[in-house]
Amino acid sequence: MITCPYCGSKNLEGMLFCEECGQSLKGGPGNTVLPTKQLDQSANDLAAKATWGTARFGQDASIIIHIRDSSQPVIIQPAKRTILGRTDATSPQKPDVDLTPFGALDKGVSRIHAAIYRNEDTLTLVDMGSANGTHLNGQRLVPEQPRILRDGDEIRLGKLVAHIYFK
Repeated sequence: MITCPYCGSKNLEGMLFCEECGQSLKGGPGNTVLPTKQLDQSANDLAAKATWGTARFGQDASIIIHIRDSSQPVIIQPAKRTILGRTDATSPQKPDVDLTPFGALDKGVSRIHAAIYRNEDTLTLVDMGSANGTHLNGQRLVPEQPRILRDGDEIRLGKLVAHIYFK
């Protein structure tokens, strides 16, 4: 019989888990449970540190969009809803922020790709059902589901990568 080191119940030889409490019966010699090794403090320093920018967006603030591989930022004063996308000569749909000069067509940006919504003192980013998706800090957005934008966030529309800054 094996005695559970957690609850003291007797279990049949060969059992891996206690039938009473569900804890692992596999331990070192004599069925003792080995303690977790305590790492030195330097291991904690290896943990990724979040560098979240502020989510607060002031009434008179602007958005500066730095598009990868472009030296010219796009500066906008967002309205209640600001559409990001590209123009197409055959379509009457025109985005508020036209990303065509930045290779939007070749990078898979839809005509009406994403929207930035201005709320009380925050901004949210919403994928508008784009063909190639919208990503916020590496995570793909579910279409029509708003996500809060923060100062310094990275967005990706198709393969077009940009960083958002509040000013």
